[in-house]
Amino acid sequence: LRVLDGAVAIFDGVAGVEPQTETVWRQANRYKVPRMCFINKMDRTGADFYKCLEMIKDRLQAKTLVLQIPYGSESDLKGVIDLVKNKAIVWANEDLGAKYEYIDIPEDLKETAEKYRSEMVELAVEQDEEVLERYLDGVEPDEETLNKCIRKGTINFEFVPILTGSAFKNKGVQPLLDAVVNFMPDPSEVQQATGTIPGKEEEGIRKASDEEPFSALAFKVANDPFVGSLTFTRIYSGKLETGSTILNSVKDDKERIGRMLLMHANNREDIKIAHAGDIVAIAGLKDTVTGETLSDPQKPIILESMDFPDPVIEIAVEPKTKADQEKMGEALARLAKEDPSFRVTSDEESGQTIIKGMGELHLDIIVDRMKREFKVEANVGAPQVAYRETVSKEIEVIYTHKKQSGGAGQFAEVEIIVESGEPGTGRIFEDKIKGGNIPKEYIPGVQKGIEGVADTGVIAGFPIIDYKVTLVDGKYHDVDSSSLAFEIAGRMAFKEACLKANPKLLEPLMRVEVVTPEQFMGDVIGDLSSRRGQVSGSEARGNTTAISSMVPLANMFGYVNTLRSMTQGRAQ
Repeated sequence: LRVLDGAVAIFDGVAGVEPQTETVWRQANRYKVPRMCFINKMDRTGADFYKCLEMIKDRLQAKTLVLQIPYGSESDLKGVIDLVKNKAIVWANEDLGAKYEYIDIPEDLKETAEKYRSEMVELAVEQDEEVLERYLDGVEPDEETLNKCIRKGTINFEFVPILTGSAFKNKGVQPLLDAVVNFMPDPSEVQQATGTIPGKEEEGIRKASDEEPFSALAFKVANDPFVGSLTFTRIYSGKLETGSTILNSVKDDKERIGRMLLMHANNREDIKIAHAGDIVAIAGLKDTVTGETLSDPQKPIILESMDFPDPVIEIAVEPKTKADQEKMGEALARLAKEDPSFRVTSDEESGQTIIKGMGELHLDIIVDRMKREFKVEANVGAPQVAYRETVSKEIEVIYTHKKQSGGAGQFAEVEIIVESGEPGTGRIFEDKIKGGNIPKEYIPGVQKGIEGVADTGVIAGFPIIDYKVTLVDGKYHDVDSSSLAFEIAGRMAFKEACLKANPKLLEPLMRVEVVTPEQFMGDVIGDLSSRRGQVSGSEARGNTTAISSMVPLANMFGYVNTLRSMTQGRAQ
């Protein structure tokens, strides 16, 4: 999503807005991606376009602009009503949707079509004052004018166009592709790429033009059995040619472009030059990983990176045989390079290899890929949840570190205020020393000491997150003070403050949605409650019920198997 100019959100006409949909929608909001919605699977039993539309409005808080409504439903789906053209589009079943034709809107749908068309036109014309004035004077906008207004509103996040159909039956696909062309922005119409200039800490701007200095973001790394390592890259400005040398601005390393490919599913096309706005795969980059910026060595820039969540689950893995040992290290390194939300560490005490990820399924896939792609057999330990610690009230602490053992001693005094931060703010350190009470060269030592405690925790050995430490005062000695002394003082002051600040243990929660036949509803809710889950609601979906809840991750291991046996395999 970080590198897209526009997106099509696809919804199941039966299930509507699902939990993962909300997560992806929020990410699209964060990266300001213009989008449209396609309500799919309208040929399935239980599909309900209007219910799905209401869910998009209510659960995603989206301002919708309905451009199509279904013509027919379930197995009798004939096509869609195009509200812009004010015509029905019907597809023949014989040729898998290859041919379609426009016909007059059937009598039984005219009233509904008129209602949604009127709402659509009123919302669309608001995007252009001149068109709005003419509309208020009784002049109906033509198709071309409507398309321009819809495009403008979509790009400016004024509304989200809604289309519908059945991809499986190829009904509604051609109008959807036309809508992508008509309403989605081209690279020059989206916000300019911004970043920081290395070494200067000032903002840099790159326009989507071939004339601008080259800048690009590596957003995915994949291993291809024929080409090797492929770095998928979005070019924001300038041109890129094979044989040229570019700069990894984050690592300050130069990379040479050997081979560039245009990718379309599993088809590849070699190209010699790529332009601003293109997405290309570059073969053979040695040191570039996901989220790093590539730029012109003469005019470097570091673009805003991508956010990668911290892992919430970890397991120990070990190779089954001696032959697997070396291969496992290489396989895990390549998989970690591909997926930044996957981490590999080594336990210092036991020597075990620990892999960390976003959930049980995530790590199952990693282990399966090691076996399939790298031919590495591994034994897997029991999953462990990644707990976190935090503080819950504000505390001020003064700590003096003094040690004298002949010759030069150690002296450092720090005064810090520790307070809890908003969830997701991470770790904040603020220096408010005035008058040189602590020399500037000792401040990093204080911060290092604080982070050392934050990494190991004070309750149960888990990292401390979402706090703010303000260094407000201190004292030093001309002879006895050093960075090490201030590191120790910072460490001890922060530890003391955390223990006094009502520390708490945090655990990851899962948003769980179970869709089950009604006769199993009581069993499912009872099981979720026994796992310390909080049921937030339920709603009918055809002949099933969707149950929404929040459940601690620690109690969700193996839940899918339990759910299947509890509901005779009918819940999901």
